[in-house]
Amino acid sequence: MFKKRMRRGLGLVAAALLLTVHAALAKSAEPMHIMEGFLPVGWAIFWFAVSIPFWVMGFINLRKVVAEKPETKLLLAMSGAFAFVLSALKTPSVTGSSSHPTGTGLGAILFGPTVMAILGTIVLLFQAILLAHGGLTTLGANAFSMAIAGPLVAAGIWKALKDKLPKGVVVFLAAAFADWATLS
Repeated sequence: MFKKRMRRGLGLVAAALLLTVHAALAKSAEPMHIMEGFLPVGWAIFWFAVSIPFWVMGFINLRKVVAEKPETKLLLAMSGAFAFVLSALKTPSVTGSSSHPTGTGLGAILFGPTVMAILGTIVLLFQAILLAHGGLTTLGANAFSMAIAGPLVAAGIWKALKDKLPKGVVVFLAAAFADWATLS
């Protein structure tokens, strides 16, 4: 009983510390999707080229997951929907911009970072077309930030800490750091 309370207390302290750090970062950063037409053509092509290998691996791993466990299709869809809904929630920032959680950390824990690269890119595509967040010419750069870098961070934290800390704390840390990895 004491260990459980101590773990819960440690988790609350960690959460408070991470929220404090996030608040400090949010004041100095202006995270947001890169808008349509903002990137010069060379940079747009560069970010698409950098993202392509992750998308290829993501499609390969996605097909493997669905072939081995067809019952996970609904969970895959829910992971994508979760990322879409969280990414659509804009929180005003002190600097006049906005920030938002990405929701890609959970999908990266469940299916791996490359599968989440596909789901996250689909989310970004829908946001660009339906919500005018981001753009089609900047999809590669936005995908690298939200759908590739964030999930890689989440997967790394999950693998490093899943056997050392309570699962709930590790999921929180992975999700939080996945979101923060997209601030740059």
